[in-house]
Amino acid sequence: MLLLIEATPMVSSNQEAVARTLESLAQALRARGDRLVEAQVAADRSRLFLILEASEVASAERAVREAGLEVRLAKPVRLVGQEVEEISRSRSGVDFIVEWNFPPGLTMEAYLARKRANSPRYALVPEVRFLRTYVCEDMSKCLCFYEAEREEDVRRAREVVEAPVDAIIRVDRELRAEISDRSAPGRAE
Repeated sequence: MLLLIEATPMVSSNQEAVARTLESLAQALRARGDRLVEAQVAADRSRLFLILEASEVASAERAVREAGLEVRLAKPVRLVGQEVEEISRSRSGVDFIVEWNFPPGLTMEAYLARKRANSPRYALVPEVRFLRTYVCEDMSKCLCFYEAEREEDVRRAREVVEAPVDAIIRVDRELRAEISDRSAPGRAE
């Protein structure tokens, strides 16, 4: 199952400590037969967005807590826009995460139909590259990942595709690069 865990550091949120925490978490998950698919960290390092392939929610939450993170949310999600294996091979980096809390009554089918109809309009904002979306299976919210230089451009892209925004989170680019370097193929464990 694909799982979104939103977490916060329990102790230090400096860049190096967060990178070590994520490396430790990835190793612990592998030992359990699970996998950290991706980790995006807010620029102020107050929030971490972890996507895991896990056999069960409780075990994944426990691994996250044991790594030194406080779990704020853990939900099964559906990936839209890419396949899981594309994410690990991709050289594109997430610069912004858009959070949208769904209105009551929105169904997965209605959301996906709307997304299919409106996504071609992203071409009208070439400064922004839509990468992928994680939709909570309970239809409570989604997180959309973008590559862009400026928040204003992401906001404009969302307007063009007629998609609401509850929050825009800038991702820590330096930490993203450090995490990628540490998880590069051929790196000694």
